[in-house]
Amino acid sequence: MEKSTFKIQHMDCASEENMVRMKLDGVTAVKSMDFDLQKREVTIFHSGELETIEAHINELGLGSSLLSTESTEEDFVAEDAQGQRKLLWTVLLINFGFFVVEMTTGIFSKSMGLVADSLDMLADALVYGLSLFAVGSTATRKKSIAKASGYFQLTLAAVGFIEVVRRVIGDEPMPDFGTMIVVSILALAANALCLYLLQKSKSKEAHMQATMIFTSNDIIINGGVILAGVLVLLTDSALPDLIVGAVVFVIVIRGAFRILKLAK
Repeated sequence: MEKSTFKIQHMDCASEENMVRMKLDGVTAVKSMDFDLQKREVTIFHSGELETIEAHINELGLGSSLLSTESTEEDFVAEDAQGQRKLLWTVLLINFGFFVVEMTTGIFSKSMGLVADSLDMLADALVYGLSLFAVGSTATRKKSIAKASGYFQLTLAAVGFIEVVRRVIGDEPMPDFGTMIVVSILALAANALCLYLLQKSKSKEAHMQATMIFTSNDIIINGGVILAGVLVLLTDSALPDLIVGAVVFVIVIRGAFRILKLAK
């Protein structure tokens, strides 16, 4: 048995972790994976095929590098497939639920920040969904699902970005800053709950510091929308909301391209 540790620079939250899991799902040499999101590292227990594993991880474009590899007699803990599936369903439903809430309130409150944040929640839900559908699926089916999800997310984000440009040029009504702030605080709490549940499920990582949660992209995005709502109130301008919306749409587009990499 071999134990190899990889540094993954852009593994910011649990959605990137699930992308790595899904990418390595078809590599039979992989026996177990142990993730440390705080250090942005993954330790893989495997029986050979290191070059194949490294190539698969590199294809994700998350800034990965091999830190160490060694033979080990250490026992790996087989993953509880049923427990993982239940956990994935939980975080998927939380993320999808808040996608619906933020998209709906974003449209009615005229806030592009909330609409963009809802798509970020949808992006996470898609990754969790892909992980669920990948269980027991053929490689061809898995790639087809990833491709469809990636293009769907890319299309929504592109339409949203165009809407931001249209609002900058046109004379649009002010967004409802109160709705922006309240809904974003609730979304932040939902993201924190998802990350807590995902970390609590791994006994070795249950002690991880709360700072890990607040350095994740999802929490930063929620904070950005809250800040935009405050700035809309203070400046009496819709520009802060549009700026945050544009930035988040770019992040969502980047995430869509990462999902599309899974289809290759």
